[in-house]
Amino acid sequence: MSERVRAFIAVDIEDPALVSRLVSIRDAFVATGAPMKPVEDQNLHITLRFLGEIPVSMVDEVHRVMSSVAFRRFRIRIAGVGAFPTVSRPRVIWVGVREGAEELARIHDEIERGLRRLGFRPEREEFVPHITLARIKGSRNLDRVVKLLNQYADVEVGEMTVEVIRLKQSILTRSGPIYRTLREVRAVDAEATG
Repeated sequence: MSERVRAFIAVDIEDPALVSRLVSIRDAFVATGAPMKPVEDQNLHITLRFLGEIPVSMVDEVHRVMSSVAFRRFRIRIAGVGAFPTVSRPRVIWVGVREGAEELARIHDEIERGLRRLGFRPEREEFVPHITLARIKGSRNLDRVVKLLNQYADVEVGEMTVEVIRLKQSILTRSGPIYRTLREVRAVDAEATG
């Protein structure tokens, strides 16, 4: 049996000011008393593609697919809180991407095409760039969550420049997942800046 890793491709949220704003929004939802699993501060990211359990031997092949996607640095604006499947029946609370979403979608689509050639099944859901803040685990105090979702529907979080996409490993532990970067691909105009 070959060793496997639970992996995904993502854009990390590393700007401390953005992280702190996202954390304060997340904590407001935690304060509703609804049963939920918040995402740890250091794990906030935009998933471009969840890969699931893949053989370690495929890491380099996935990295080659990522490397074949040429992109320049671009700005994204993070704003607006929403929920999957719907705001009235929230299971996942997230913050959206208002500007730059088209470029994230283009990168996602190119990665998706490359992964299909490697034999990955296409994703079922349409790609919606977002940052997951928490997963709801029950129905207690859901009315408070829904009220807060409506209050935060148009909240502005801030902007950041996307200049690297990463292949991450998710190591599941009792206290929550630990993410480790396996490979990364930088924007074609990001090399010069170091």
